[in-house]
Amino acid sequence: MHLLTVTGIYKKGAEDFVLQEINFTQQAFQKIAIAGETGSGKSTLLKIIAGLIQPDAGKVLFENKRVRGPQEELVPGHPRIAYLSQHFELRTNYRVEEVLEYANKLSATEAYTLYDICRIDHLLKRRTDQLSGGEKQRIALARLLTTSPRLLLLDEPFSNLDMTHKNILKSVIHDLGEKLGISCILVSHDPLDILSWADEIIILKDGGIVQRGTPIEIYWQPVNEYTAALFGNYNLIDASDVRSAGGVAGFEINDNRLFIRPEQFLITKEKTSGIMGRVSHVSFLGAFYELTIILTANKHILVRTLLSNFVEGEPVYLTLSAENIWHI
Repeated sequence: MHLLTVTGIYKKGAEDFVLQEINFTQQAFQKIAIAGETGSGKSTLLKIIAGLIQPDAGKVLFENKRVRGPQEELVPGHPRIAYLSQHFELRTNYRVEEVLEYANKLSATEAYTLYDICRIDHLLKRRTDQLSGGEKQRIALARLLTTSPRLLLLDEPFSNLDMTHKNILKSVIHDLGEKLGISCILVSHDPLDILSWADEIIILKDGGIVQRGTPIEIYWQPVNEYTAALFGNYNLIDASDVRSAGGVAGFEINDNRLFIRPEQFLITKEKTSGIMGRVSHVSFLGAFYELTIILTANKHILVRTLLSNFVEGEPVYLTLSAENIWHI
């Protein structure tokens, strides 16, 4: 039995569909990430799953029982599904322990285990107006989790967090699954937040699902440029340019453009049978260098390398292996 089944969800907005024909399932403990541009329907979908927005058609089953919307329930929401909005609120002028005790259904031992996992056990005596944004968010999360939900929905949880608090929250989310057995669906616009965490990624565009797959499939084998762009820089190279350079051993070049991430090229100064280009710009990005390479007919591509010995204006040669090529 699936933990969650989403079937035929439609939601009409003021002018057009916000969501249309959304179907997917989630297994217990499976980590699902939802990605898409602003306005693609991510937050609306999470709120429908949580029972906070009524769909126009379709249904959500949680543990094989339908999740009712606000038109059917006096108090919107589902007791076993927790939804943390990016616009969460905490009661002001209260101590943290008072805020948490208000909704707590756990024993003292269970509660302190949760506070430890959420990295807030040292904040319990503080007032809510004495907390940083990251601390407030973890307390809002702990407050939701004191009701013992089985599914946690996180809507852009890393927005507006500095790197320190972002990394703490990432560890908290990981531990919630590992130590408390809570399943999670996460929405984020940052590919690094998603790729390193999710078991499956769902891509939304204009209210519909355009691709589902593992992080590896989504990153290396996107179905279109929209999905490709969500997860970082990429190159589209005409098949004719690759054929003129002798092709790629073991790969049949068709007439579609070749999709290649910048880190997939092998770049060298030594003349080879690869694609010839000239370095236009060199950018140092910490863990690697990103080079802008000019090919024939003033076409530009991006190449990433760990090597630091490339300078602007010099000729270079680019080669690819067959397993690093994908057609779009």
